[in-house]
Amino acid sequence: MKNIVLTGGGTGGHIIPNLALVPILTRYFNIYYLGEQNSLEEEIITKHKNITFVPIHAVKLERKLTLKNLFIPFKLIKYIRECKKKLKEIKPSVIFSKGGFVSLPVAIAGKKLNIPVFSHESDLSMGLANKIILRYSNILFTSFRETCVGNKCVYSGNPIRKEVFNGNKEIAKNICNFKTHKPVLLFFGGSKGSQFINQFVFSNIKKLSNFNIIHFVGKNNLKNINEDNYFQIDFAENIYDFFALADIVICRAGANSIFELLAIKKLMLLIPLSAKISRGDQIENAKSFQKSGFANIIFEEELSLKTFQDKISELQQNKEYFFTNMGNSSIKNANKIICDYLIKYSK
Repeated sequence: MKNIVLTGGGTGGHIIPNLALVPILTRYFNIYYLGEQNSLEEEIITKHKNITFVPIHAVKLERKLTLKNLFIPFKLIKYIRECKKKLKEIKPSVIFSKGGFVSLPVAIAGKKLNIPVFSHESDLSMGLANKIILRYSNILFTSFRETCVGNKCVYSGNPIRKEVFNGNKEIAKNICNFKTHKPVLLFFGGSKGSQFINQFVFSNIKKLSNFNIIHFVGKNNLKNINEDNYFQIDFAENIYDFFALADIVICRAGANSIFELLAIKKLMLLIPLSAKISRGDQIENAKSFQKSGFANIIFEEELSLKTFQDKISELQQNKEYFFTNMGNSSIKNANKIICDYLIKYSK
């Protein structure tokens, strides 16, 4: 069998889509994953026996004025050399990059070794790493149709794990063990959690007593709270079971999460990460989903108990509108589209 290298890391949004492709890729390739040592990707990938994790170094651009950024070019050159050495040992037929700073030295090294490089952008607008990686890619796949510009781009949609479609709400119901039957709100701040969302939930649990609440707080954010209508968890591999139980999911607007929720037609209230601490990609994602009638938005600056309750009521009262729009969405089979290219172009 041929070898393939997958790469991407830093957040679940750069890792989970890679895993969505694995069931198809294992039929044709031995799979290697290049990611940072002692990272989220190492923690997740090493649990999969059919993937060999290969640790590398990567450098991240700090979104503030700092001397650290001056050393990035020198470190990047060093890490590209490291990746070239790893790739020469693995001898992959093709590389698939899910973006993020972890992917950058891998993609550049792959191009220098004449290995076909394919990349994927989940967000509506490209991040800095993918803008650079695009130069070294044979093809860039996109989740949003609007992002697909130029002859190197293919609109594929977002890779979705097959497990998402098979969520079992009975499993989640037994875990949460709520005492009474109420509509279920699921708060989810991404793979690392969201302090902003967490604090809102912690402050308003008692005032949301007409709901059962599932709260994913992220690693190292667990808090001792005892309420009959409240279940707290840091992280779960089987989050799709909790999605199945939820009536409404309140989450950030990371592309991977919202496309998974769209695929299973789940009501969404999106709280995108503020442009004050990001490049504004989640705001763009959220606005696109709102424009398409897939979700409601509430911006961080507007969040209060009243605005939250108003948005939830709007979702409940107009759920048929949202379900109809989600049902009419033309979701691409990204898993097959991307894998077909990887198989075809593997050397």
